[in-house]
Amino acid sequence: MTSATDSPLPAVPRLIATDLDGTLLRDDKTVSDRTIAALAAAEEAGIEVFFVTGRPARWMGVVSDHVHGHGLAICANGAAVADLHAGGRLVKVRPLERSVALDVVSALRVAAPGTSFAVELTTGIHYEPAYPPLHLDPVATVAVAEKLLHEETPGAGAPVLKLLAHHAELAPDDFLTVARTAAGGLASLTRSSPTALLEVSGPGVSKASTLALCCAERGISPAEVVAFGDMPNDVEMLNWAGTSYAMGNAHPAAVAAASGRTATNEEDGVAVVIERLVARRRATRSRD
Repeated sequence: MTSATDSPLPAVPRLIATDLDGTLLRDDKTVSDRTIAALAAAEEAGIEVFFVTGRPARWMGVVSDHVHGHGLAICANGAAVADLHAGGRLVKVRPLERSVALDVVSALRVAAPGTSFAVELTTGIHYEPAYPPLHLDPVATVAVAEKLLHEETPGAGAPVLKLLAHHAELAPDDFLTVARTAAGGLASLTRSSPTALLEVSGPGVSKASTLALCCAERGISPAEVVAFGDMPNDVEMLNWAGTSYAMGNAHPAAVAAASGRTATNEEDGVAVVIERLVARRRATRSRD
């Protein structure tokens, strides 16, 4: 594991893929002036930037002004690709089948009694009475998960992006271990919250797999990608990218998956690396 200042950089980086919360964003959910400047410099140098997050598209306002070029962001842990230039319009959806989500609900009710659920649709979020309410979202429907996942309600059959599962007593990593043992063969399960909140996507759906699709469309190989992350939902992406950095505040699983480590999100760790990438790119061009 090398630091941001001494780790080798890819010869010709073409794309930066960065998580948001705990990574690009500071703890107050803002983007620092230094990071804004670094993102702009990367785009000016011809390096594409993709925001790759567990957030839904409707929560992307915090970075929508800092998307250049293509304007796309990978949201909901890879379940959706949104065009932030078009107000967050979804251009790609990789849904969780409702029947599979119901099977996961059944498995977790047995394996972890006391679990409460929310359902993230392309049209918004709905949750059970016991699920911790989200102040960022007006809720359309409060009902048991089995009703929320019925084909006809809510959302008139809108695709399911994620199933969320919360436990009030289990430790976060313990809950993830229990859930993966019980339902890991049904769907992709991960976590990004400091609380015992799990995120369930369709089989094979992750930040990494959707990023791979977006890169393949652009003719970009993993070796040409530099990725940043801090939590278990970033692990696959950090493993996939040719060069990857865990934040100084990262979860141990992210640290183990990354090829390098940078400063914390509060210390603009992403910008620290991007500045090196841009300087390297400019130096290479000046010699050509």
